[in-house]
Amino acid sequence: MFFRDSAMTGAILGLFTLVWFGWAQERPPATWKARLVLGSVLGAVLAISGGVLAWRNWGTGSVLAGDGTLRMYLIIVGIEFAVTAAGIAALQFTRKTDYQAPWTCLVVGVHFYPMAPVFRDVGLYALATVLTAVAVASIPIARRRRLAISAVTGAAAGTTLLLFAAYSLIKLAMSFPLHSGHLT
Repeated sequence: MFFRDSAMTGAILGLFTLVWFGWAQERPPATWKARLVLGSVLGAVLAISGGVLAWRNWGTGSVLAGDGTLRMYLIIVGIEFAVTAAGIAALQFTRKTDYQAPWTCLVVGVHFYPMAPVFRDVGLYALATVLTAVAVASIPIARRRRLAISAVTGAAAGTTLLLFAAYSLIKLAMSFPLHSGHLT
């Protein structure tokens, strides 16, 4: 894995931490509010830190510069967006909008399985598994505790992404000598 790719992973996961903690703010328990805001702030810090590191080291290379990897990446992301949109539309049509957050989380989780070999990052398999489990578990947990499904899904997905974004940037700091392009 390349420096820039690791930094961008931290930045993107940090950004989506914000998105999921934002989605969790749809009718959460009052006691969650401060933690959701803190998670959003930490996600923003990681997104900005990863983004700055990636920008400052843009010339160090990327796995996406290899034969066909950018194309594969774009295909996976295109499929992810299409499947998410189709599911959201179906849920809107059937008036089951409470399931939009877990549906989106499921598709996002599953999309990391084919992304792991593209980025040569086995950690993405763990992220895929955890997000998929969050999507599946959030509905019964929300029902059992009489919470909004989006609050449960968003809080769990946001926490997961926050931890993986932090892990990505910590791994980056520990694995790369200054201004090196590849993991040591």
